[in-house]
Amino acid sequence: MFWYQQPPRESLKLLVSTSTWAQNSYEEGYSEARFKVSRENDYFVMTIVNVTSKDEATYFCAVRDC
Repeated sequence: MFWYQQPPRESLKLLVSTSTWAQNSYEEGYSEARFKVSRENDYFVMTIVNVTSKDEATYFCAVRDC
């Protein structure tokens, strides 16, 4: 699972990638302290902690089937 952020008038930025067999991998500038990714049954959920106006964006998730 891949999580992306697209702030207004900017391009997509990869935040974090995760899988059922590996730990979450955060891109530079993003951390688990603020962008928590968890798995709930068959769903992956991303929660933004302490949201500020700088977090204004459209968020996307994508999955790759191997």
